[in-house]
Amino acid sequence: MTSPDGSSAAGTQNLRKHLRSTLDVAVSVSDATNKVNGTLHFDTQDVSVGGAFVRSDLLFEIGEELALAFALPSGHKIQARGKVVRVARDSGDDGTAAGMGIQFVALPDADRDAILALVTRGSHG
Repeated sequence: MTSPDGSSAAGTQNLRKHLRSTLDVAVSVSDATNKVNGTLHFDTQDVSVGGAFVRSDLLFEIGEELALAFALPSGHKIQARGKVVRVARDSGDDGTAAGMGIQFVALPDADRDAILALVTRGSHG
C-alpha cells in the first residue's frame, strides 16, 4: 500500500511519475523489424500514460522498440510505440510476474487522454 507521500508500507519510496491503474487486456506487440508478432497481457495495477508492465514469458531486450495495440475497457483503441526499459525474467516470491516494463515513446494525444481518464477514475468506472 502506498501512503500519500509516495512511500510504501515497507517504507520504500515510490519513484513512478504517473498514476497507474488495473488493466488486463490482450495486447498486440511487434518489434521494430516486424520479425516478432504476438499477443501479451498487461499486468494488473500497471498501466499509465508513461507506459505499462507487460506480463510475458516472451521477453525483448532492454532498449528494443515495440509497436503496441490494445483496447481500453471503454472501447478506445490505443496505438503506441514503446521502448523496453526493464525486464523481469522470473516470477518473484512476492507475486510479481515475468515480463517487461515498457515506456511509451510515441502516444497520440487522444490515446494519452483516454489512458489518463482510465487511471484517474480507476479501471472499474
